[in-house]
Amino acid sequence: MSCTKWFLFLICFVWISSLKAQDNLTAFWQPQAAVNYKVSNTYSHNFSLAHRAYLIKNGGFGYDARQIDIVHFSKFNLTDNQSLAFGVQYRFRNIFEDKGDEVRLTQQFNFTKRPLVVRFGHRFRTEQRITKALTIHRFRYRFAVDFPLKGEKLNIGEPYFVGGFENLLSVAKGNLPQYDTRVSSQLGWRVQDGLKIQAGIEYRVEDYTSTFPQNIFFLLTSVQLIL
Repeated sequence: MSCTKWFLFLICFVWISSLKAQDNLTAFWQPQAAVNYKVSNTYSHNFSLAHRAYLIKNGGFGYDARQIDIVHFSKFNLTDNQSLAFGVQYRFRNIFEDKGDEVRLTQQFNFTKRPLVVRFGHRFRTEQRITKALTIHRFRYRFAVDFPLKGEKLNIGEPYFVGGFENLLSVAKGNLPQYDTRVSSQLGWRVQDGLKIQAGIEYRVEDYTSTFPQNIFFLLTSVQLIL
């Protein structure tokens, strides 16, 4: 496991160093804690708290807090591999920057399939990002894979891999449509029954059809508790 951790660290360091030279690069660290609570066989809650801080801003390294997100999802299982979910999120940003806070509503359909060891996931989302100045409607599709890195079943103390590719379309009154792409790769560990930790990287290209698309890099860390 120590080799895996050092390999992940090396990828992060090389990626950040190589991208730092670009003028349109921003990098964040985003730690997150989440709790999943199962109410019944078909209904569950998810609560999460995330913080986002700049690591690279205006061409320089440093730590600068940007926002805090509080999120709740209600999930309804339609079948063993299909679910609907509805979420509400509040983003605290005004306390860190001269930007307005945001309320976000989310509607989600998720479909998974596990033909062998690897599980494939298709997630469709619609969102309404509501601020005082504007309401942005977003349409998202994500393809994801995850699988254990030892054997065919994830046991306690063993690692796993999660990867994803997502496309987004954002539309708002009076604005041109914006197209974004996100690619992520994370390693996770099942520490004990009901407890997982993950760490990895995500790369985003925002508004990639414009003259000056934005390159955004994320260092992701998370703790997940399943009750």
